[in-house]
Amino acid sequence: MIERSQKAQIEKLVKHFPAVGIVGARQVGKTTLVKNLEPILDKPCVYFDLESPRVMAQLKENSEWFLSQYQDKTVIIDEVQLMLELFPLLRSLIDENRVAGRFILLGSASPTFLANSAETLAGRIAYLELPSLQFPEVISPEIDLKKHWFRGGFPDALLAINDDIWSLWQENFIKTYITRDLVNLGLNVSPTLLYNLMQMLTGIHGSTLIYSDLANSLNVNVKSITQTIDVLEQAFLIRRLQPWFVNISKRVVKSPKIYYRDSGNLHYLSNIFNYDSLLRNKLIGHSWEGYVIEQICNALHSSIKPYFYRTSNGAEMDLVLVKGITPVVCIEIKLSSANSLTRGTTEALNDLKTEHNFVITTEGGNHFTRPEWKVCNLGEVFENLRELGYFE
Repeated sequence: MIERSQKAQIEKLVKHFPAVGIVGARQVGKTTLVKNLEPILDKPCVYFDLESPRVMAQLKENSEWFLSQYQDKTVIIDEVQLMLELFPLLRSLIDENRVAGRFILLGSASPTFLANSAETLAGRIAYLELPSLQFPEVISPEIDLKKHWFRGGFPDALLAINDDIWSLWQENFIKTYITRDLVNLGLNVSPTLLYNLMQMLTGIHGSTLIYSDLANSLNVNVKSITQTIDVLEQAFLIRRLQPWFVNISKRVVKSPKIYYRDSGNLHYLSNIFNYDSLLRNKLIGHSWEGYVIEQICNALHSSIKPYFYRTSNGAEMDLVLVKGITPVVCIEIKLSSANSLTRGTTEALNDLKTEHNFVITTEGGNHFTRPEWKVCNLGEVFENLRELGYFE
């Protein structure tokens, strides 16, 4: 089993909150992680998977009586988004016996979706997102950066014995999301339309998201496209990176950029089936950019928020890390050090006035190319940002 960096944080939450919600995309490893926590928890665990018809029937018949039988155990409920009507009952059971570690709820939907769709457990639950396997967790003699970048971080996909098996896994993963999981999150569009949209999003990966362009291309209304992308984000499939703007005197881009969160999903949907094909594909620059952004975003301390920056005058920055209302780090993402910094990058730095600035390339070197810019590879920038206190 690959050790997850969130394990210690989950252990801490379970010891302090009556309920802990662990959310993340399907097949990301939530169940495996929680079951491996059992030996260190203060009490025995009992596990219920709501995808089991038997378990669902038991809970629907008399959920209050059923769950009250396990007051002395930690109750793990998997795929909790399938039965949101449990939330008011969980709140009641917690209030009757408010002790830490009563419930661990696993869900394939965002905390915002769960909070908006069910009676709140505010003050009783702490949420934590488990992303796909991240760069620092997997890099080893068996898995290098190229393999992780190409295959993505879903455990079964990353560890597939060859690229053909990886492709079959991706096919089934995407099919399951389209035909079942996204429907459970309230999406009401045809599977064909959804697949066409997901393929279309590969073409604008790393670009500004214009909803009307997508709607016109698919011959649907803008509202339908917006709602569909909302659900894709709630299911942890895509990330909308928001623009940073506080200076109203600057004419800045105010639409988000869109990225597939898992590079393996992006490559499969783009018909890229091995690393050599990726190297020859025009998508490679945007793929590398999205991969790096996802690795950094998933490691950030909760007080640090990620943005991009772009003005109508051509100033542009791939990633800006902001603490409160102060930009603290600028990051440019290049495939190689030969990709020199542009005038737009210099103008963006003059606007943002950040003290720490990095150019991330595949090779790196952890050296200054200019007084204000340090060139790093992904591992080196992780070390730098951790030293600055910006990572969990």
